[in-house]
Formats: sequence, C-alpha cells, structure tokens
Amino acid sequence: MNIKRIITSAAALAVSAFVFAGCGSSDSSSTIENVKNTDSTAAVTGEDKTIVVGATSTPHGEVLEHVKEALKSKGYELEIKIYDDYVLPNKALTDKELDANYFQHTPYLNSYNSENGTDLKSAAEIHYEPFGLYGNGVTSVKDVAKGASIVIPADDSNETRALLLLQQEGLIKLPDDASASKGVTTLDIVDDGGYKITTVQADTVAAQFQNSDKGSLAVINGNYALAAGLKIKDAIAVEDASGDAAHTYANIIAVRSGDENSEKVKALIEVLKTDDVKKFIEEKYNGAVVAIF
Repeated sequence: MNIKRIITSAAALAVSAFVFAGCGSSDSSSTIENVKNTDSTAAVTGEDKTIVVGATSTPHGEVLEHVKEALKSKGYELEIKIYDDYVLPNKALTDKELDANYFQHTPYLNSYNSENGTDLKSAAEIHYEPFGLYGNGVTSVKDVAKGASIVIPADDSNETRALLLLQQEGLIKLPDDASASKGVTTLDIVDDGGYKITTVQADTVAAQFQNSDKGSLAVINGNYALAAGLKIKDAIAVEDASGDAAHTYANIIAVRSGDENSEKVKALIEVLKTDDVKKFIEEKYNGAVVAIF
C-alpha cells in the first residue's frame, strides 16, 4: 500500500498489474481465482453458504487458502478472488461483489474511505507485515553513503510508515509530533540527511530497487518484498515491533459497515484467529509476516 495519493480514476485502474499477484504459490489443485480480465460476480447473500473474499496473493490469499477446510467444517465454502492492486478490492466490496476483503491496514482503509466517500470497516486484525529497509550492496545503516538514493512508497499511509522507519534509523529527521495517526510526507522532512528520497508507486518499489545502482536503498512493504523474493532477515533495518506500528499497520478483514457481526464474517474470523493459522504464518513466512492475534 507501500504515487502520492491513492489512485482512484478509471484510467488509473487500468494500469499494468504489479508483480505481486503472480508470486503467490499455486498449483493445478489451487482454487484461488484470479479476477484480472474476468467478469465480476456478485457476492452471495442470505442463506447461501459461500463466503467471497477478495485478497492480494501473498500472503493474504495463501493464508485464506489455508483455512478453507476449517471453514468447510463450519458449513461454508470459501471463494477467494485475487486482486493485483489496492483499489479494486475495496471497490468490489463496496459494490457487494465480495463479503469481505483481506489486504490492507486500517490507515489505508481510512484514507480510502475519506477519498471515496465509502464506509468500510475493520472487522478483525489478522497479521502485521514489518516494513524493511533494503540496501543494494549495503549491509548496515552505518554504511549508507551520503547522497545515497532511497526509494519509498508514495501513498498516504505507507509514505508515513517509510519515513518513520528512516527516522527510526537516524537517516532523516521529521517534526517532533510526527506519528502514524497524524501522517507525514516528504514535504514534512526537517532534515533529509543529504539523501535523495524518491516516492514511487508502491507496487514498483521492489522492481526499482532490484534494478538500482550499488549503494541505493528502498523501503519495501512486507508483502511486496515477499513477492519479489526478498527476505526480511536481509533487510538492514526493520520497523520496531515494540512500538505502535504492529497494531497501527495490522492487516485487517474489511467489511461493509453493518456486516461486522454477520454470520459469515464471524465464521471467517474464527478460523483465521487460531493457533493453527499462527503456526502456519510463523513457519511459512519466517518473520516477514507476524500474526497479531
């Protein structure tokens, strides 16, 4: 979600898909459905026992795939629709094409609601994806050269998050009252440390970093880093999980207002917030994804 603002125009929705959607693990038995270039189908309502959830592929779609059998034991079929951007899943939820979606954190959802006049709600916090600062040929923050280029995501919430990480590591200085809830942009930087900080569309950060010059750095969202084959253990700095970042940026199950306690949503959350899912996340993602329940 790590472009200066969320792109909502119809033209922008037609931009090329980011690398993320194709990187989730899948095989011939996978039932995850990629909705790119397909017609939308309305989410079922009433007594129907199908739960339609929109998600990005990694890790969200993989976590959902893991709980399919658990939901089946509760009498529900889970239909997963994979999206390759951060706007369409909220639009589909608003248009009642989905029962829920799972791809975003609350600050992003709040920003989307504000800019689009929607009323989507968080029904549960599921996991946290630590932001990492990655260096091309740089193995320590102390080795970052003056004047180095640093690429960060440009949408509201993730730009804030990236800048707070850079300040955490002493690379830049932000206003004393800078916070996740208040939000900051590159325009708020008090001292840039002499670094060349560039904001780009979140889904392009990893690719730009991998094609960057030696000595360059990038702050990359956990899910995009996973999709690009980057390991959180290779980051030269990671968000401090002891702060409020973990809950502020926890990835959530989002629903339409009023559906927070629907039977479908309650069943979905029950199978997600289990020790089994926590173990799955720990073993599969090795710290790049952390269960928050």
